Amino acid sequence: MNDFDIVVIGGGMVGAATAIGFAKQGRKVAVVEGAKPQTFEPSQAMDVRISAISQTSVDLLDSLGAWESIEAMRVCPYRRLETWEHPECRTRFSAQSLGLEQLGYMVENRVIQLGLWSSMEAYSNITLFCPDKLSNIQFGDRQSIELDSGSQLVCDWVIGADGANSQVRASANIGVTAWDYRQHCMLINVETEKLQQDITWQQFFPSGPRSFLPLNGNQASLVWYDSPSRIKQLGMMTNEQLRLEILNHFPQELGDIKVLQKGSFPLTRRHAQTYIKNHCVLVGDSAHTINPLAGQGVNLGFKDVATLLDCTNTLEELTTGAFRSYERKRRPDNLLMQTGMDFFYKTFSNEIPPLKFARNAALKLAEQAGPAKEQVLRYALGL
Repeated sequence: MNDFDIVVIGGGMVGAATAIGFAKQGRKVAVVEGAKPQTFEPSQAMDVRISAISQTSVDLLDSLGAWESIEAMRVCPYRRLETWEHPECRTRFSAQSLGLEQLGYMVENRVIQLGLWSSMEAYSNITLFCPDKLSNIQFGDRQSIELDSGSQLVCDWVIGADGANSQVRASANIGVTAWDYRQHCMLINVETEKLQQDITWQQFFPSGPRSFLPLNGNQASLVWYDSPSRIKQLGMMTNEQLRLEILNHFPQELGDIKVLQKGSFPLTRRHAQTYIKNHCVLVGDSAHTINPLAGQGVNLGFKDVATLLDCTNTLEELTTGAFRSYERKRRPDNLLMQTGMDFFYKTFSNEIPPLKFARNAALKLAEQAGPAKEQVLRYALGL
């Protein structure tokens, strides 16, 4: 029988960060993950799953001993951000206005996970069960966990870091408030004709926004939001056909491109009705998913981790009160970010002329907002 203080279900970015944080506190931790991330080679094609990592997330990763390894693999800093609907009505943000070297980094999710897994190896009090999966949880004074392999684990607390369709959440009988946006998102890795830029931008269309995320070298990730039928149509095209569609429907800022890879997924909003129940605690996508409009998903997950560790750091024993404090601190912020993204999504998908005029006027006004604009950016970056 394996006895632990904490069992983390899910060894992705947020789960691995949580495990390291608790191990640093001196706790005995198990991590259960279905598959190891593919090892990194510089010659590998970039993954389509990219995250815009804020400086606050970088600080957390650095404190967990992972950032140096991540930075040694592949990261792309970005220093400017622009958003617009009509080309003449733009809101621009820059690192320089905040006195920062960069606003953040574009990093492949797998690279972040690999950096964290490398850091996990330094802790003798972390036991990794991989490849393995949760089979069931028996709740009591202590929690008994059975894995698909037949391994039996006993622990005080279970951390659900197993994603949007969390098995931990379902096992703990935690409900969710959810709805489907009736939109899908296509991620397209491209080679750009233009030299690498230090800017990420997004233009709004009635069918959904289209975004540019800079990557290393002459590469970038394009994000195309549209109806499920349109995304399915795009997914069936050859790379050359898709290239022509992109050139016809993306802003001219992009320039010519070569399509390298593509993938797509549906957009759904979920928020767990509680983050703590039956000695299970939810973090990251297990607790909340968000419209990826501003790339805040993983940053919210890392903010969960930082708050969770802060609430438990000085405690000899982990208490329900500490985890309730974590929920009280994180739920309002997560809900505010979800609501803000929904507001943008609904506002910019409406073609009513007065509303279209008002939102473009608002974007132009925001460009001149000075300190208020900078404060919005600071909040989005977690500063």
